[in-house]
Amino acid sequence: MDASNDVVQAIALWPWRAIYAAMALHIIKLVVGCDTIEDLLAWHKEGHPWVMHTRMTPKRIDEVLDGGSLYRVFKGQILCRQRILAIDTVGSGPASRCEVTVDPTIVRVAPQPRRAFQGWRYLSPEDAPPDLTESEAADLPPELARQLRELGAW
Repeated sequence: MDASNDVVQAIALWPWRAIYAAMALHIIKLVVGCDTIEDLLAWHKEGHPWVMHTRMTPKRIDEVLDGGSLYRVFKGQILCRQRILAIDTVGSGPASRCEVTVDPTIVRVAPQPRRAFQGWRYLSPEDAPPDLTESEAADLPPELARQLRELGAW
């Protein structure tokens, strides 16, 4: 009888599993050299292309390119994301590098704390912070929002 219940539960969950399987995989990376989103925008206004350089090429490229985003961590907080447009390996052998081209449109997300790490990591859709509306993103100055998050009030 338990086996039949397991089958019934598996069948009932099947559509959800298909939805999660079809969801894009994201990448998360620390931002180095910029303390705020505004700093990042100013750096790119100087003519720098919207390409993130990293050493390792993701093995799950198809999942990432199926609508995935690059989530950026500023000073211990995920603050924004950009849709990933292309992932290319440049060079070969030990000298090879990865270039991740992103959409210039920055989408602010609900701030989420993240400890420091090296390189990049995959970020599953269910662990990704939700997008903020324009009014939500403009409501609080970033420094005040950070302090409220640290206190656990937001």
